Amino acid sequence: MRNDLRARKPRAAGATAAGLAVAVAISIVTAVPAVAAAPDPWESQQGIYHYFTVPKSQVPSNACGNSTGAGAEIEGNFGPSKSWAAMGLDGNGANCVANIGPLEPGLYYYQYVATMPDRSKVVFRSPDSPVAVTSHPDWNTLFVPGPEVTWMDDVATGGGTVSELTYDSPGTDGRRSAMVWTPPGYTAKQAHAYPVLYLLADEGQSAREWLELGRASQVLDNLAVDGDLAAMVVVMADAGDADFRAEVVDGIVPAVQSAYNVSDKVKETGIAGIGRGASQALELAAGEPGVFGAVGSLSGYLSEDTHVTPALARKLNAKTDLLRFYVGNTLDPHYNGTYEAMQELKGAGVRLEFDGVHPETGGVWDTWRENLRDFATRAFQPSVHDRGPSAGHLAQTEPYAAPAVGSIATPHIDADGMVTFETGTQWADAKDVVLWGDWAPNGQWFRIPLTKEGDRWRTTIGPIDGYYYWRYEVDGVGSHDPQDTTNVVNMESQLFVPGGERTPLLADVPADQAGDVSTLSYTGAFGASKVKVWTPVDYDPNRAEAYPVLYLYHGYGQNYASWTEVGRASQILDNLYARGDIRPMVVVMPGYTGAPFDIWGDLAGNVMPLVSAQYNVSDDASERALAGLSWGGFLTNGAMLNHPGNFAYFGMFSPPFTAASLDPSTPGGQTVIATTKSVTLYAGDVDAGAVSAINGVEAGLTANGIPTFKTIIPGPHGFDVWWQGLSDFLPRLF
Repeated sequence: MRNDLRARKPRAAGATAAGLAVAVAISIVTAVPAVAAAPDPWESQQGIYHYFTVPKSQVPSNACGNSTGAGAEIEGNFGPSKSWAAMGLDGNGANCVANIGPLEPGLYYYQYVATMPDRSKVVFRSPDSPVAVTSHPDWNTLFVPGPEVTWMDDVATGGGTVSELTYDSPGTDGRRSAMVWTPPGYTAKQAHAYPVLYLLADEGQSAREWLELGRASQVLDNLAVDGDLAAMVVVMADAGDADFRAEVVDGIVPAVQSAYNVSDKVKETGIAGIGRGASQALELAAGEPGVFGAVGSLSGYLSEDTHVTPALARKLNAKTDLLRFYVGNTLDPHYNGTYEAMQELKGAGVRLEFDGVHPETGGVWDTWRENLRDFATRAFQPSVHDRGPSAGHLAQTEPYAAPAVGSIATPHIDADGMVTFETGTQWADAKDVVLWGDWAPNGQWFRIPLTKEGDRWRTTIGPIDGYYYWRYEVDGVGSHDPQDTTNVVNMESQLFVPGGERTPLLADVPADQAGDVSTLSYTGAFGASKVKVWTPVDYDPNRAEAYPVLYLYHGYGQNYASWTEVGRASQILDNLYARGDIRPMVVVMPGYTGAPFDIWGDLAGNVMPLVSAQYNVSDDASERALAGLSWGGFLTNGAMLNHPGNFAYFGMFSPPFTAASLDPSTPGGQTVIATTKSVTLYAGDVDAGAVSAINGVEAGLTANGIPTFKTIIPGPHGFDVWWQGLSDFLPRLF
C-alpha cells in the first residue's frame, strides 16, 4: 500500500471495473445446492442432547478420553461465546462417547482429535462423512435450528440460486473460482442490471466458507423472502495475498460482469470482507475511488503504512454511499485494528458508520453472519436512515490493552465479563496446558487450550457470568491453580463472575449477611478427620430453642470441603437465609474415605457428639436431616433404612444405585414410615444410573405413603446438578 494514496493514479485498465473490453475466460456451474450442515454418522440427537459415538477402532490412539496419556476428544466452537473448546470421549464398550447439550440454536463446527502418548495431536474423521468445510476438511458442521436463528435457516420456498464461477486469475496465472448468489427471479434479460456485492474471504478461508460457515445463501434467501434485501447479485471470492487489487479489479469483477447481468454503476457496486478481506475492501475503496459505492469492514483493518489525506477523504465521501464497520468483542484479533482504521478515516474527514462492538462473540462466524445480515440490508438501500449501531452493541472508545504477562493475579476478571487465566512459570517446559472446567452448556467439563507466552501459559474467555469451577491440566495431568489460596483441599478452584443471573444463589452475599464456616477436627472411624460447619449470620449459641441440623455428605473421591469449595454450599445457604427462604439451622459437612457401606458408626459415634458438644443443635429426630451426593446419597439411603428414627428429612443427590429398599413388614421399615417427614430426590437427566436409582427409591417410598419429591435436572453427574438440588432441598427442611 502506498504511504500517500493521493499519489495513486487511476489504473490504465480503469475501465476494467466498468466492464469494458476485457477478455476473460469464464465458466459457470449453475444451481450449486445451498450449503447445509453436512451429516456426521458419528453424531446423533436425542431430545436436547447431541451424542457423539466414535468406534474405538477408528481412533488413532485406540483409546478414549485424555485426562492422562492418550485418548480421543471432540473439539469445536462449543465453548463460552462460541470459542474453541474440547471435551473427552468416554469409553463405552467398543466406542468412545460424549454428549453435549442443550446447545443454543446456531451453527457449530468441530473435529475429532486423538491425543497420542507423546501428547501430539492427530485429527481424524469418519470415512463416511463428506467434507463440510473446504478450508478445514477435517471439520464437521452441525446446525441447531430454533426461533432465534430462523434468519439463517433454510427457506421453504422462494430462495435464490448459488452458482460457481470459474475465471482466469491474474494473481496466480491459473484458474480460480468464486461463488455467486443470484436473487429469486434473477434473469439475464432484465433491462435494469442488478446491483452487485463482492464478499472477500479472510486469510485461511476460502470463497466457499461464506456459504459453508457463513450460511450466506440462507441469510440472503431469508432477507429476500422477507423483502429486506435489494434484488442484488452477491459474489463470494478469495482475493488471495499476491496482488489482491489485480485479482479483484482485473479478474473477479470483469468475470462477473461478463457472466451476469450486473450493474457497472458505482452506486450499485459494493464490496465487503472479513479480516484480511475487509482490509482489502477498505484499501480497494480508497485506491479505486469511483468503483465501489458500498463498503463493509467485518473485523477489518488498514495496513500500517496507510495514510488517508483530506483530499482522498473528500473523494471517498463523494463516491461512497455506505462505509460501515463491524467488530467482535475484545477476543476479536482485529478489535484494535478496527478502532485504528476508523480513527484514521475519521481523522481525515471520511464519513463512516459503526455497527458497534458485538458484546457476545469475537472474531468468529457467529459475529460475521450477523454483520452480513446487517450490511446486506443496507447496501443499495437509500431509504435506510438508521445509521447507528445494532441493538445491544457497545461503543468502542479506545483500543484494548490486555494485562501485561506476569502482571495479574488470575483469574483476572474485566468489567465486561472477560476472564484471563495465566499460569506462573512452573510449567514453562510443558507441552500443553488446558483450562478444564464446567464451561459446557449442561455443566459438563470442557478443556480450553492455553497459549504459551514466554514462560507462562495464558487464555482469555468470555464474556461469562455466574459460577464455575475449574483446574489446570498440564500434559494431561490435573493440577490445582498454584495461585489459589482459598480452595486448599480440592484440586478445583472457584470462579464467580458477577453481573448476570445464571447462578444468583451462588454469589457471595454482603459480608454482614454471611454466615460462618468453621472446620472441626477429630479422630474417628476414618482416622484423622475434619468437618465443615455452617451457621447462620445471627447464630446464637445461647438461644433457648436448639437449632435444627442437617448432616450433608460428599461423594466418592471427594472430601469434607467439597460442598463448600466446589459446591458453593455456604453461598447457597447465605442467600436463602438472607431471602428468608430457610429456617435458621446448622449444616454439618462431614468426610469419609474409601467406599464404606455404612457411615452410621462414625456419624453417630463421633460427628454428632462432636457437633452437639460445640453447637446448640437439637437432638430431636424431627429436627434433624441427612443428605448426600452421589455415593453420599447411596449412604444416606442406607442410613435411612438401616438406622431408622434418627432423622426426619432425607435428601439424595444422584445416588449411583441403591442396594436396599424399604420393607414395611419389618419393625425398622415401620419406623421409617412413622418417622420420615419427607425424602427429596435429584438426578441429572443424562445420569442414567442415578435416574434409575431415584426412580426405584421413589416407587418404594410413595407406595408406603412417605412424602417423596423427585426432580430431574438437565445436566450430568456433577455439581451443576447438585447445587440446583441443594437450592431446592434446603427450603423443604424443618
